[in-house]
Amino acid sequence: MKFLLRTRCWYYRQLNTVHRAPRPTRPDKARRLGYRAKQGYVIYRIRIRRGGRKKQVPKGCTYGKPKNHGVNQLKPVRSHQAVAEERVGRRCKALRVLNSYWVAQDSTYKFYEVILIDPAHNAIRNDPKVNWICNAVHKHRELRGLTSAGRKSRGLGKGHKYSKTIGGSRRACW
Repeated sequence: MKFLLRTRCWYYRQLNTVHRAPRPTRPDKARRLGYRAKQGYVIYRIRIRRGGRKKQVPKGCTYGKPKNHGVNQLKPVRSHQAVAEERVGRRCKALRVLNSYWVAQDSTYKFYEVILIDPAHNAIRNDPKVNWICNAVHKHRELRGLTSAGRKSRGLGKGHKYSKTIGGSRRACW
């Protein structure tokens, strides 16, 4: 298994940052997250650079108070997976992001596969299990933190682990 993952990582590194995958690398995981092998479903694979995110400021000059002087050791608020979904969603504007899952990682990159749905396809529009995503309110769910990874980054969920966001958000609960 280790060899297979290492080979996959090498292969994915040779491809473009965002590219369409012919089929899911992990069909069992994809199906659990809502993927079905029928028309209207698309899989995209994306590469995300690991590590923190440097603040985009000219010559490291942030101005303002010393509290906000940091440039290098900053950690993003959202997970790599949520960022991956957002980037794929920006690339495929006409499709809706359903979910995503991890496929591989090495020292520099993490690779995710994102499940997308075509809301204009009749196979999707006529399927009562998934045609909820055709409503206009679900446009760019990934940009608003409404996917599974996005909700996790926002601290939303059920159970005692998520008691800090009762009422919709950390701010609303405070």
